[in-house]
Amino acid sequence: MTTAERVPSLVEQFKFGLEAPICLTWEWTYACNLACEHCLSSSGRRDPDELSTGEIKAVIDELQRMQVFYVNVGGGEPTVRPDFWELLDYAVAHDVGIKFSTNGVKITPERARRLAATDYVDVQISLDGATREVNDAVRGPGSYDMAMTALRNLADAGMKDFKISVVMTRHNIAQLDEFKRIADDFGAQLRITRLRPSGRGADVWDELHPTPTQQIELYEWLVAHGDGILTGDSFFHLNALGSEPLPGLNLCGAGRVVCLIDPVGDVYACPFAIHDVFKAGNVRPSGFGTVWRDSALFNDLRKPQTGGICNSCPAYDSCQGGCMAAKFFTGLPLEGPDPECVQGHGERALAGRGANALPKASQDHSRTGRKKTQVSLGIPAIRVPDRACDTSPIADLA
Repeated sequence: MTTAERVPSLVEQFKFGLEAPICLTWEWTYACNLACEHCLSSSGRRDPDELSTGEIKAVIDELQRMQVFYVNVGGGEPTVRPDFWELLDYAVAHDVGIKFSTNGVKITPERARRLAATDYVDVQISLDGATREVNDAVRGPGSYDMAMTALRNLADAGMKDFKISVVMTRHNIAQLDEFKRIADDFGAQLRITRLRPSGRGADVWDELHPTPTQQIELYEWLVAHGDGILTGDSFFHLNALGSEPLPGLNLCGAGRVVCLIDPVGDVYACPFAIHDVFKAGNVRPSGFGTVWRDSALFNDLRKPQTGGICNSCPAYDSCQGGCMAAKFFTGLPLEGPDPECVQGHGERALAGRGANALPKASQDHSRTGRKKTQVSLGIPAIRVPDRACDTSPIADLA
């Protein structure tokens, strides 16, 4: 076979987009019983314009026709929608598997048994600290115990290979071995993901994102344990640290193989880039498939990329320039280095930012508005709601 006849690798083909996304993330509600400091969608309050039961079912029908094998369902807290279990059953009946992320609030023993007996359903319990103190400092008082109860209920119900999902921060990097032990004890799989500076995460990124030394520690731990750890390809920027690549596609799949549908039907290029700049359309006028195929934004993302200034770096082939969302929400140009570039280029770029470099949030569903908070390791302060309605953010969804 000549060079001209060479068949592109699978990853090279992915760069130009597919007929349907490999990974579709779909947030069914912004309502949430928690108020995590790093919530990428700034969840808390339900949006009154969120998709109805019928509208969600219509999109599921479309995903079945597009042969989308499974969907990552999130929020907010998706299980607080009163029609959540109906929608889950509908998706499974229409050959669309559901992997949903939850803080565990609705995972009772009865629900756990139902989930364990249902095909094409996977559950991810969010846990951001292997100890109560570390977890609750970010996710809120009582969230550790709630997650552990849900994990115990799933294990007792005999569910196999459910997930423990951890967002890595500078306060829990040292707990990687303990997270792995917890997962093994429950018969679960450990899934770790990268902290992105989007949503409320933008307010606490400086205090929470891992230090350069911790990035190296994380890379070395993943090299040693990577075969048994799920990452969602979150850490491909770390590949520039060594000759041994981490498992995954090693590319930004935004608008090419991944995207997000939010609770009101807006479609974004990436689950971590919920901002008007990355909005491709809405499912309500003509369906999801039309947005996926015809969006000007998606078609632009599927064009050959130059790599920008990173293309001249010898590590570019390893890290592909890093994460688009991480750059955007830290005020760096998309053609520049990742803010956590392990070669140090990101730190220099951050130091050279202009005074008004950070983008303004295009939406916020937090119950008490956006407020800069100092996240400390230890017992979190108890938040007093500003308004009476804030005490029960899901009162109308129970």
